[in-house]
Amino acid sequence: MSDILCVTSRQLCREDFLARLERIAAARPAGIVLREKDLSPAAYRALAGQVLEICRRRGVPCILHAFPDIAEELGADGLHLPLPALRLLSPESRKRFRRLGASCHSAADAREAAALGCTYITAGHVFDTACKAGTPGRGLAFLREVCRAADIPVWAIGGIAPGNFPAVLAAGARGGCVMSGLMTCGDPAALLADFSRRGA
Repeated sequence: MSDILCVTSRQLCREDFLARLERIAAARPAGIVLREKDLSPAAYRALAGQVLEICRRRGVPCILHAFPDIAEELGADGLHLPLPALRLLSPESRKRFRRLGASCHSAADAREAAALGCTYITAGHVFDTACKAGTPGRGLAFLREVCRAADIPVWAIGGIAPGNFPAVLAAGARGGCVMSGLMTCGDPAALLADFSRRGA
């Protein structure tokens, strides 16, 4: 399995968004997190139905984001939420998802997410990234601390690139989350292969 989760941002795409996701899914990342949280619920639901179908056809896990009711309605088996939103989700709803993740920014967050039933977390942002312009990355020491605190897989997020990926894995992360690289690169399969080589 790949060590990379694709996190989407259709606004970064230079081609048709669904065509880009077809190419990414064909390259078999560890999963695709459909993060388009600026969409209305109705627009997100329509897009999520299409992306779930792409992922099912390619055998790639699809993790919906920010809309738990839509994830339940569509029968998605993956859901990712900010930790404050996860706290509001009932235990019954949390148990419906085979893959349940939360965005964490400290060791305490990681422990809480695990206690709430998460099967993985994302930790970040680790490195400086244009997505968080003006806010310095928390660094590898932060990532190591979160990985030590968590008893579930940790996926690093924020500025993850092939060059720094070995250090991310050495810090204890299960893998990395990549947004802009996979949304904008010329060849998603080549980028994922580069990560695989660096992580070997």
